[in-house]
Amino acid sequence: MSMKMFRQFQKQMEKVQEELKQMTVEATAGGGAVKVVATGDQRVVSIDIDPSVIDPEDAEFLSEMILVAVNDAMEQSQELAKSKLGGLTGGLNIPGLG
Repeated sequence: MSMKMFRQFQKQMEKVQEELKQMTVEATAGGGAVKVVATGDQRVVSIDIDPSVIDPEDAEFLSEMILVAVNDAMEQSQELAKSKLGGLTGGLNIPGLG
């Protein structure tokens, strides 16, 4: 790969990474009682919890719903990044890029 091609690739990669920061995915658990929103660069930006599911006697259940929603949001975010970056890398497996 020539230096010129590498610079173009680098600029495109930076553009896609910036786009991913602006894109979001949403995951829910407990029938929508817990909602997690994450960006395409794997950052959780919000967690919403329906007050009706906050039971001091059963905090473990709420914790489990949060974990399910966060893990689902992270998986969706990683898939989003993989699809955006995959088009740029042409399917090459480049470490650290999804």
